[in-house]
Amino acid sequence: MNSYSSIPRRAILALALPAFALALPGGSRAQPARPVALATTGMVADLVRGVGGSALTTETLIGEGVDPHLFRPTRNDIARILRADALFFNGHRLEGRMHDVLDRAAAQGKPSLAVAEAIPRSRLRQHDDYPDAADPHVWMDPMLWAEALPAIAATLSRLPRLGGDLQAGVATTRAQLHRLDAYARDVLAPIPAERRVLVTAHDAFAYFGLRYQFQVESIQGLSTEAEASLSRIEAMVRLIVDRRIPAIFTESSVPDRAVRALIEGVAARGHQLRLGGTLFSDSMGRPGTYRGTYEGMMDHNITTISRALGGSAPERGLNGRL
Repeated sequence: MNSYSSIPRRAILALALPAFALALPGGSRAQPARPVALATTGMVADLVRGVGGSALTTETLIGEGVDPHLFRPTRNDIARILRADALFFNGHRLEGRMHDVLDRAAAQGKPSLAVAEAIPRSRLRQHDDYPDAADPHVWMDPMLWAEALPAIAATLSRLPRLGGDLQAGVATTRAQLHRLDAYARDVLAPIPAERRVLVTAHDAFAYFGLRYQFQVESIQGLSTEAEASLSRIEAMVRLIVDRRIPAIFTESSVPDRAVRALIEGVAARGHQLRLGGTLFSDSMGRPGTYRGTYEGMMDHNITTISRALGGSAPERGLNGRL
C-alpha cells in the first residue's frame, strides 16, 4: 500500500487544484473574461476595435455582403444584442429594420452608442429621403469617421472590466485614418475634371465625393429599399452620354440589375460605358481578409476608382495587399 492510500480523496483534490491552476495560462487564477462589444456593421466594429484593442472582444452582427438597410435580426441576433456588454451601431436609420431592438438594448442601461450620431449634425449631409436623420454613410470620409473616436472611447470607459489605454487607441486609429486620407488625395488628384463623376448603384458615396471633389450620381436613393424609377435611369443615361463618362461601379451589397440596365441604355445611345469594378458600400469584404477590414475596404474603393477614372493608384493599393 503506498503512502497516499490513507489520505482522503477530498484532501488530495484540495492539494492538486492549486497546482493545476498554476499550470494554466495566466498564472495562479483564471483570468476574467474580456468584455464583449457588439457592433452592427464591420465599419463600426473596426473603429471600436481600434480604440478598445486587445482588452476588448469586438464582434460584428451583420455579415459580409449583407445590406444593413434591409437586415432583419433573428432571435439569435437579438439574444446577442441583449447579451453584449456594450453595443455600437451606426444610427441615422442605416439599420432601418432594427430600430426597436436597438432601443430595447439601450433601455437596459448598457453602454451603447450610435456612432454616426456622435458627430455634430452640422458636419453631416442632409437629404430629402431622410427628413428626420442625416445621410448615414459617414464612413466614406475617413476624416469625418475619425470624429466619432472620442465618443467611442467615452462609451467604452463605462465598462468596469476594460483595461488598456483607450486614448492610445484613439491616437493610433486616428493616425491610420489620416494615412488613408492622404493616400486617397494623392491617387485621386490626377483624375481629370471631366471624369470626376462617380456613378454607383445607390447613394452611399456622397461623403466620399465631398471629401475628394467628385460629383456623385446614383441610381437609387440613400436606402436600397427605394426602387430606381424609369425617369431616374433615363436622366442618368443622358448625363453619362453627354459627359462621356467612361465607367460605372457596382456595389458588393446591392444587386446589379439597375446598373446593367443603365449600361444597356447608354449603349443604345452609342456610348460604351464599362464596369469600373465593384465597390464596397454598406458592407466590407470577407472576414479574415484585407478587404474585410475598414482600411482594406477603403483602400480597395479608392484604388478601384482611381484606376478606372484615370488616377495614379498602384495596382495593389496603399499597402500592396489588394
